[in-house]
Amino acid sequence: MLEKSMIRVVIAISLALPLCGAQAVGSDVPSALPTIEVYLPNLCLACIDWADHLRENGFSVVLKETADMPALKRRLKVPAAVASVQTATVGGYFVEGHVSADDIKLLLLEKPKARGLAVPGLPAGAPGREVSNPVCDTACTILDSGSGERQVRREMYNTLLVAPDGKTSVFARH
Repeated sequence: MLEKSMIRVVIAISLALPLCGAQAVGSDVPSALPTIEVYLPNLCLACIDWADHLRENGFSVVLKETADMPALKRRLKVPAAVASVQTATVGGYFVEGHVSADDIKLLLLEKPKARGLAVPGLPAGAPGREVSNPVCDTACTILDSGSGERQVRREMYNTLLVAPDGKTSVFARH
């Protein structure tokens, strides 16, 4: 398991190099990442923060408000057990919830036979969810009502790989 983690770190670093203007020798990593289309029921600050995280990591992002999210999730075959607020598509995969840009880059590099990646629910500390008020039911990033200050809150979470049959396995731990 440690060896696989080290390989992923090396891959993540090699993916980051082209974004910094450097190109790894013999690298097959494309210089431009594909556009991610993010579908959400309404705009919220946490979703915008996640889109900003993706942009900061080299992706082009298109936000699309979608009135019927359940129909979209059914069409993309997102299992209900891994559902979150927003759903994105990139490179023929779905991305459900606040998945990190590095996990998406690794998915696009490895190209596993899968439906996509998911971070179920709304874990504090996931990209776009680093700063939030725990009483916010809609996942918005808001100012703490007591002091007006943003407070960083984190919890451990997994990014799941959703196989073609809908079964999940841990793709990354955060």
